[in-house]
Amino acid sequence: MSSPSETSGLGIDLDVSDVEAVADRRDELVAAVRDHAGGIAYRLAKLQGGDYGRTALSTAGGEWTVKHEAGELEFLRFSPKSGSDTYVVSTKQPPDPSGLATALADYPNMVSAWNAYVGSLSGVLDGVSAEFPEPASTDGVVAERDRVLDSIRETCGVIAGEVYRYEGDDYGTFTARVDGDRWELKWEEGTVSYLRVGGSGGLYLLSQYGAPSAADVREYAEPFAGFVEAYNEFVEGLESDLATVSM
Repeated sequence: MSSPSETSGLGIDLDVSDVEAVADRRDELVAAVRDHAGGIAYRLAKLQGGDYGRTALSTAGGEWTVKHEAGELEFLRFSPKSGSDTYVVSTKQPPDPSGLATALADYPNMVSAWNAYVGSLSGVLDGVSAEFPEPASTDGVVAERDRVLDSIRETCGVIAGEVYRYEGDDYGTFTARVDGDRWELKWEEGTVSYLRVGGSGGLYLLSQYGAPSAADVREYAEPFAGFVEAYNEFVEGLESDLATVSM
């Protein structure tokens, strides 16, 4: 605090009030509210079941917002019916003392609103049955899908081996268009890397990742025969070309 003697040279002879006591009292009250409202935030997190959440509680004086993060109170905000919002608890600056005083006058009403909210949930799950129908098994569908895919994989394995022998390269692809769809078989040293339908953004019937759905397998199982026929025509064309070569 500046003394009159320190300011007399400026023609000022006024005492400046010390705000330390007000700030200390404010911080004491905020700490108390943080501890108390922290219990509400913890219970809110358990009720909502998530890492982040908030709730709004209405009172006669305004609206309170409680926000939590992982069960810890992130902020407590009071929005009076008239006037500016006050962040009673926050991760930023402490509240203005006058705004804090207004908020704390209404704080007991917020706690009552929270208790009423929790009370309204009492018995909400009474009579709710936890007996559910048995989910149907997909074992039969999966077995049929895998049976078809195994046959496709076996056939593609033969094609990959033959093309590998013909091309003589370690890596390559065989492509064909069937009913407007582009089919691509990629091979690596005579083994199948993938079988894809529909270009770069298409469906992988065979791949190193998961299997396609049973519906997709059903859709493309019959057209696959056209892909094999296209391969056979390709081989016949090669034999015809070679037959015309004279030595």
